Amino acid sequence: MDAQNRNTFIVRCGEVALKGQNKPFFERLLVERLRKSLSSKFEALEIRRNEGLIFIKAPKDYDPDFVAMEISRVFGVASVSHAVETESELEAIAMAAVAFMTNLLEKKPFQSFKVEAKRANKDFPMESPDIARFIGGRVLIGCRELRVDVHKPECRLFIDVRRDRTYIYVDKTAGFGGLPLGTNGKGLILLSGGIDSPVAAWMMAKRGMLIEAVHFHAYPYTSERARQKVMDLADILSEYCGKIRIHTINLLEIQQQIAEKCPADEMTIITRRFMMKIAEIIARETKCDMLITGENLGQVASQTAKGLVVTNQAVTMPVMRPLIAFDKVDIMDLARRIGTFETSIQPYEDCCTVFLPKHPVTKPEIDQILRSEARIDEIALINNALKSREIVTSQILA
Repeated sequence: MDAQNRNTFIVRCGEVALKGQNKPFFERLLVERLRKSLSSKFEALEIRRNEGLIFIKAPKDYDPDFVAMEISRVFGVASVSHAVETESELEAIAMAAVAFMTNLLEKKPFQSFKVEAKRANKDFPMESPDIARFIGGRVLIGCRELRVDVHKPECRLFIDVRRDRTYIYVDKTAGFGGLPLGTNGKGLILLSGGIDSPVAAWMMAKRGMLIEAVHFHAYPYTSERARQKVMDLADILSEYCGKIRIHTINLLEIQQQIAEKCPADEMTIITRRFMMKIAEIIARETKCDMLITGENLGQVASQTAKGLVVTNQAVTMPVMRPLIAFDKVDIMDLARRIGTFETSIQPYEDCCTVFLPKHPVTKPEIDQILRSEARIDEIALINNALKSREIVTSQILA
């Protein structure tokens, strides 16, 4: 593809760059994730690694701002810049910089600028401060309405001089950072239709973890629309997390037995323990390394310190709670940022609202909970629940 007919994007790897001898492995995985994620949206992309950066070239038919935004959503990307490239020769750099700034002024007028140069190619005959001064002088001649302001410039012009090419840009679109998907095993999220669990899944995926999901419902007490809401959330998450399989389990029989044979105030905590036990079985079947929940310390009655301890004792597999110390407003802000909030607040019931006790126990004791659970046939109930399982896959793949 001719350079005149393509846009160039510089992708910075952030935390990936700190991986020492493992850095090439993480960079290769990030390139694979970028290729997989972007290929579903754009054609004829070129992606390559070079000197600690990733360069993406896309046809000029695509809106560069949209391409940069899509790149920034891939975990492992710290930032991305839409750049102009030219030969690594001083006069060519100067001419390209003047043309770049002239074009920029036509789109968005400004008055002051500063040049920041980086000489990755140490064989280049001029050092970084001298490159900045020389290019700044040429820009002043070519764009007479501009002035230099090294303290508070309206525009920062970046010049990145490399061995083969030089890159000129002004903006850095922040990415989510984190690590490329597939670098940190797989986890099973207990995915409800609420605000918290989708955010928890997103946060673990940001750390490189592949995501599988289990969703509990109580049909016909919960509606098909409530179930579809969870599928919609999985579709949104899959834009970041890749393909997600959702195991749906009908919990109604278990809830009915708990309501009939156990103390009313223990309904929530015992139900939660059953969810964890079923989730652990599915996690082991699907080779997940851990369970993930959206629980947040003190947010609801079952999420007190003692409640979480008793819940944990239902399983032997590690349970990750990435939102444990977040304020609710912070979780809501992150949900808005990743696009799950509006779907999460749709007013459709979930199974946790079925048989909800008026005064749930907040300081459960494990001995008492075990005595209550002994009144019901746990193995039969879990087996029946697993027989109700249906598996669906998210429709939007990244």
